[in-house]
Amino acid sequence: MHIIDWVIIVLYFIISLGIGLYYYRKASGSTEDFFLTGRKLPWWLAGLSMVATTFAADTPLAVTELVGQNGIAGNWLWWNMMIGGMLTVFFFAKLWRRAGILTDVEFIELRYSGKSASFLRGFKSLYLGIFMNCIIMGWVNLAMGKILLGMFPEYVNENNVIYFLALAMFITAVYSAISGLWGVAVTDAFQFVLAMAGCIILAIIVVNSPEIGGISGLEAKLPEWALRFTPQIGGETGTSSGASGILMMTVSTFLAFIGIQWWASWYPGAEPGGGGYVAQRMMSAKDEKNSLLATLFFQVAHYCIRPWPWILVGLAAIVLYPELSMADKGLGYVKAMNQFLPVGLKGLLLAAFFAAYMSTISTHLNWGTSYFINDFYKRFIQPGKPEKTYVNISRVMTIVFMVISVFVTMFMSTISGVWAFVIECGAGLGLILILRWYWWRINAISEITATVTPFIVYGILHFGNFNIKFPETLFIIVPVTTIAWLIAVFVTKPVEPRKLELFYKRVHPGGIGWKPFKEKHPEIKADRGYLVLFIDWVLGIILVYMYLFGIGKIILGDNIAGIIYILLGTIAGWIILKHVNYLGWDDVKFTK
Repeated sequence: MHIIDWVIIVLYFIISLGIGLYYYRKASGSTEDFFLTGRKLPWWLAGLSMVATTFAADTPLAVTELVGQNGIAGNWLWWNMMIGGMLTVFFFAKLWRRAGILTDVEFIELRYSGKSASFLRGFKSLYLGIFMNCIIMGWVNLAMGKILLGMFPEYVNENNVIYFLALAMFITAVYSAISGLWGVAVTDAFQFVLAMAGCIILAIIVVNSPEIGGISGLEAKLPEWALRFTPQIGGETGTSSGASGILMMTVSTFLAFIGIQWWASWYPGAEPGGGGYVAQRMMSAKDEKNSLLATLFFQVAHYCIRPWPWILVGLAAIVLYPELSMADKGLGYVKAMNQFLPVGLKGLLLAAFFAAYMSTISTHLNWGTSYFINDFYKRFIQPGKPEKTYVNISRVMTIVFMVISVFVTMFMSTISGVWAFVIECGAGLGLILILRWYWWRINAISEITATVTPFIVYGILHFGNFNIKFPETLFIIVPVTTIAWLIAVFVTKPVEPRKLELFYKRVHPGGIGWKPFKEKHPEIKADRGYLVLFIDWVLGIILVYMYLFGIGKIILGDNIAGIIYILLGTIAGWIILKHVNYLGWDDVKFTK
C-alpha cells in the first residue's frame, strides 16, 4: 500500500459520509421518511440498493471458494434461489407496496387479529431485528476481518482487527443514523458501482497475467470439470477427488435444491414471497410499477451482472494457488489481490471491499432498527409519541445495534454451516409466507406453528441417531411442518371477518383463496391477469438463466452459444415488459 492507495480509501469514506449528511433533512420528518424514504424511491435506485446489500465483503470469497471446490457449477448452491426471487417479482412486489406498511413484520397485524397476532409481531421484531440481524452483521464483520488480515499482515492481527472493524462500522452507523434509508440507498448505488468496478478490474488483470495467459490460457490450464455450468446429477453429493471435482448431486439432492428449497425455506434476503430488506425496498418504491421493476432489476443484477468477475478470479485461483486446501479456497481471492494489483488499484479494490461491506451493514442497521422501533417500541412500549421522537430514538438505536454487532463479532470464530442451519430451521415456513397473501383461512396460530415446528424437527434429526444430512433433511422437515400448520389452520379459529375484509379492501389480493370476500364485495376491483403473471414468472426465470449463461459463454469464448442464450433471454424480457402494461396499475391508495 502506497500513499495513493490510502488517499483513495480516505476519499471513499469522505464521500460516503457526505452523502449521509446531504440526506439528513429528508430523513428527519417521520419514521416513514427515515425507514422508507417517504415511499419515493425510483425503481432503479431501489433495485441497486437491493443488489448492493446482497453484495457483502464475504461474497467474492464465498464464490471463489465454491468455484475452487466444485468449478462454475458450484454456484448452483445459490443460483437456485432465483426461482423464488422471480416469484416475488410478479406475485408479491405490488402487494407489498400496496399494503402501505412500514415493515414486513407489521404485516402480521394487518393480516391477522387477536393476541396471537400481537405476540407474533412482537416476537419477530426482536428475533429478526436483534438476534438474527446482529448474527448476520457479525458474520459480515468476520469476513471483512479476514480480508484485512490478508491484505495488511504487517498492521492487522487477530488481536487488533476488531478495532479496525469497529471504526468502519462506526462510520457506517453514523451516515445510516443521519440519513435513514435515503442515504443508505444512495450510498448503496455509489458503493455497488465502485465495488463492481474494482472486481471487474481485478478479474481482467488476473486473467491476462503471464501466469494465466488470457481466457485461452485459463481454459487450457483448467480441468474440464471446472468449466461446466451445471452440476452432474447422480453419484454422491460433494466434491470428488482427482480430476472430477465437478459438483456431484444425487437426484434427491438436486430435487431438494431445485424443487423444494426456493419456496419452502426462509432465509434472510431471499424469503419466499419477499421480506426483510427486500420488502423494505419494495415498500419504499414510488408506486406498484416501480416496486415490480425494482425487484425484477434486482434479480437480473444479482444473478447476471455480479458473479462472473468473481468466477473468473476463482477459476484463476485454481491454477495459481493449488496448495490451498478445500476449506481455504476462498482465500485465493485475497491472494490474487495482493499478488497482482499495482499501486492505486490496490487502494481502489480495498475501497471496493469496504463499499461492499458497508452497503450490507448500513442496510442491516436501518432495517433492524425499523423492526425494533416500529414493531416493538412504538407498538408495545411507547405508542402515540410524536414522529420526530421516534426518528431521534431510531438514530440512537442505530448506533446501539452497531455496538451490539461488534460485541457479537468478538465471540465469533466461525459459523460454518450457519446458512444450512437457517434454511433447515425455516423449512416449511416459506409456503405459509406465500399463501397468507392468497388464502384467507391462514391465521397467526398457523404461522407460529410453521415457525416453531422446523426447530423441533431439526433438533430430533440432528441430535437423534439419524444419518440424514442437509439438503435431504428438507424432505422430512418440510412435509412435517406443512402438515403441522395445516392442522393448526383447521383446528383454530379463523381471523376475524372484519379484519379480513379490511385487508381485502386494502391490498386487493384476488385469486380463488379470497373467493368468499370477492363474492361479498363485488365492487372491489381485485387484481387480474394471474395467468399472465405465471407466464411472466416462467419467462423471468428464462430471462435470468439465459443472460447468466450467455454472458459466461461469451466470456469463455463460445460466442455463438452466448449470443443464442442472450437472444432467448432478450425475447423473454421483451414479452415481460409488454405484459407489464397489459396488467394495468391501479396503484390502490391505502387508508390508515
